[in-house]
Amino acid sequence: MGFLDILFGGGKKKVSKETAETRGDHMPDLNIPVDEKFTIHFKKNGGKFIYCDSDAEVSKAIRNIVTENNWESEPFFVLNERLAQKFSKESITFTDNARDSEVFFTTCEHLIAQNGSILVCSNQLLEKKVNELPSNLVVFATTSQLIESIGEGLKTIKKKYGQKIPANITTLKHFKATAENSDDFLTYGSSTKNLYLLLLEDL
Repeated sequence: MGFLDILFGGGKKKVSKETAETRGDHMPDLNIPVDEKFTIHFKKNGGKFIYCDSDAEVSKAIRNIVTENNWESEPFFVLNERLAQKFSKESITFTDNARDSEVFFTTCEHLIAQNGSILVCSNQLLEKKVNELPSNLVVFATTSQLIESIGEGLKTIKKKYGQKIPANITTLKHFKATAENSDDFLTYGSSTKNLYLLLLEDL
């Protein structure tokens, strides 16, 4: 399967073209699995989705992203040392200084099917706000991180971290220029990003 096929919805997690294109903005939510629902909303938000069923496919996708954007000499800004170690054998370099890079490479807490957003917190961003990040984002996530709603995501974070709930909880949602204003308080003060999602099957 070619990279463009993967990028625009190829792989095992296919959503029918008819389902994705014939629904209006104010139609009731889809009664479909969370993975398909997330894909529909995420693409509507302007995100670039790459499904991978192995680490080898993740590596191939990263190489293709780098080539597509001419980032061969562009270091990836990363705040997670374990993420940098995991991908240390790839043909990319890393920096911990945002001003040295046009690309932020990160993990996330959850993928929200309800609106196609990506839930992150201080574990990924430290104290940085979304509008302080580079304009290009590459997010590495797994299918086990897919959940239905933001409320479910917040409950999971509370259960996971107990009394040490991370700060700076927000969502990444705007992946294309739009005149619409979001009424989601978690996206307040955010800015449009060019975002690639590398989704690894782990279920």
